[in-house]
Order: sequence, then structure tokens, then C-alpha cells
Amino acid sequence: MLVDEQRFALLETESRRTGRSVGAIVRGAIDDHFAVADIAAQRAAAIEWLLARPAGDGPDWSDTKKALDAEIEARLG
Repeated sequence: MLVDEQRFALLETESRRTGRSVGAIVRGAIDDHFAVADIAAQRAAAIEWLLARPAGDGPDWSDTKKALDAEIEARLG
């Protein structure tokens, strides 16, 4: 992999600062980049799934709120 002198200098500085090899820093950056891309893909799929659900699918909010209030009351005793 080829990088310009300025980027390589940044990598060397980070290498000295952290005690990690330049290769380890590059591999970590690649892993971080693709992990973020994977998270973005997962979020997009979740949004698509939510938007595909029919309106009104699931419990009524008032019923959910009553159940949550009852659980809180039970825990507080």
C-alpha cells in the first residue's frame, strides 16, 4: 500500500506515540472504517424493517404506559 509522505509521517508519529507498528495502526483504521460501515448498514436495515411494518402494529401506547407504570410501582413497592 502506498501513501504520501505526509500521511506516512502521521502514521510514524502515531506509531511512536502508541508503541504500535505502522501496520497495526493501518489495520486498526481499516477495521474501524468497515465496522462503522457495518453499523450503518445494520441501522439502515432496521429503519427499513420499521418502516415496512403496518401502521398500528403492536400494542397500544396507553396499554404499554400502564404496564410500565405498574412495573415501576411494583419495584418501588
